Amino acid sequence: MLKRQFVDKLDEGDSIDDLFVVKSLRQSETKAGKPYLALTIMDRTGEIAGPIWDEVDHYRDICQPGKIIHLSGTLGSFQGSKQLKVTDARPVAEEDVDLASFLPTTTKNREDMAFDLQKLVLSVEDPFVRKLLLKFFKRSKNWSLFQKAPAAKGIHHAYIGGLLEHSLSVAQLADHMAGHYLGVNRSLLLAGALLHDVGKIAELSYSHGAIDYTDCGRLKGHLVIGSEMVADAAQEIKDFPLETREQIQHLILSHHGRREYGSPIVPMTVEAFLLNFLDEIDAKMNVTEQLRRKIDANTMEWTDYQRHLERYLFLRGLDSRVKGVQYDDGDPAARQQSLF
Repeated sequence: MLKRQFVDKLDEGDSIDDLFVVKSLRQSETKAGKPYLALTIMDRTGEIAGPIWDEVDHYRDICQPGKIIHLSGTLGSFQGSKQLKVTDARPVAEEDVDLASFLPTTTKNREDMAFDLQKLVLSVEDPFVRKLLLKFFKRSKNWSLFQKAPAAKGIHHAYIGGLLEHSLSVAQLADHMAGHYLGVNRSLLLAGALLHDVGKIAELSYSHGAIDYTDCGRLKGHLVIGSEMVADAAQEIKDFPLETREQIQHLILSHHGRREYGSPIVPMTVEAFLLNFLDEIDAKMNVTEQLRRKIDANTMEWTDYQRHLERYLFLRGLDSRVKGVQYDDGDPAARQQSLF
C-alpha cells in the first residue's frame, strides 16, 4: 500500500483518505460529560491533531499509539490552527506498508555525524575519560542504538537520528567554548556534552514514528539512567578515578539546570554551567529550525504561540538550499566509515 498524502502538503479544506501513524491518543470529556478522544496522527513530514467525538470505544481500540491506520476525514481549523476532523479510521497490517513513509528522520547525514563524533572522542586528552567514551561510542549495542535514537518525544530533535545530531552539536559547541574561558576542563566538558542524554536510548522507544517513554524511562528518567550507565562503564575500567566519575555524573544529573526542569541537582562546576547553557542553546535553535522549514524563504513571519517557549516568534524562512530533507532508509551503523 503506497502512501500518497503527506501532512506538510495538506491544506485547510482538503479531504484526507490515506495512511498515517498514531502518535498519541488521549481520552477526555466535554463539559457536558460526554467522552471523546484527542487524536494526533503523523507521518515523516509532520503531525496533525483533532478530536473523535463518536464511537469512542471502537476508535480507542483502533487508534493505539504506534499503530498505522487508514484515516478518512477533512482538514479544518480551530482557533486559527489546523485541526483534523475524523470520519473513519481502520487498522492496517504493518507488512502491507512502506515504513519509510512514517519515520521522521534527521536531515543531516548520520554516517558523517557518527564519524565526526568519533573524532571528537579520540581528541579527548584525559586517558580515563577517553576510555570511558569509547565504551559508548565504539562498536557496541549502545553505539548502534545511539545513532538511531530520537533526542526527545517532542519539542526538539524528536526524530530518528536526533540524539546523535543533538549530542554532536552540543559537543562541537563545547569544543569551541572549552578554550574560550580559563580553567575549563575540556575532557570533562566534552564527556558531559556527548553523554548528557545517553540515557535516552533506554528512556525512549519509537515504533513507526511514534516516540514514547519506556517503563524504565518513566520510572527513572534519562538523567538517572545516564548516570547509572556511566557508573557501570567506569567500573569496567581499571583504576578509573572516583572524582572523575562523579564529575561526569554531576554533568549528566545537572544539565537541565533547575530542579523544576527535572534536574535532581543544579550545576555546581564550571563545566556543568557551560553544559546547561549549551544544551539549551542547541535545543532552542533546533526548535526554530523546524519552524523555519515551514516558512517560505526570504520572508519574515510570525509563528503560532509556542507554549513551551511562552512566546510568539518572528522568523525568516530557510533558504531552499538548506531546506531539503533526506530520509534515511536504513541503519548506517552497518555500513558507515569508522575510526575504530
